[in-house]
Amino acid sequence: GQMDAPLEVRIVLSIVMAASGLLVIWMAQAAASGQLKRNDIAGIRTPSTMASDLAWLAAHVRSKRATMTAGILSLVSGLAVLFPLPGPVMIAVVLGGCAALLGFVLYGARVGVRAAKAVGEAPKGPAN
Repeated sequence: GQMDAPLEVRIVLSIVMAASGLLVIWMAQAAASGQLKRNDIAGIRTPSTMASDLAWLAAHVRSKRATMTAGILSLVSGLAVLFPLPGPVMIAVVLGGCAALLGFVLYGARVGVRAAKAVGEAPKGPAN
């Protein structure tokens, strides 16, 4: 129809949203499984999560569900914009996908940091 966004615009938005979602899904899986080690580029990088390999893993295991949800919702919004939606609906879908991605990633980071801090505060064995 007249209100539909051009196909090229829908394809670009779809690729960006779907690729972002797939990247976040992969990262959540890799970090929680121990494949993605502590690094300066990807993952939850705060002083508490970077303190040790155990803290890094605890954070990513705890944040996996929220982070996977973020990626899935981004991927779904990326696929949804391929349908010939009216412009305003397409914009709402993309903004909703972005908000979901950001919201769930931030929530995952928050619970992950809490888990990392718990590891950092755990007793280190017999006190001398």
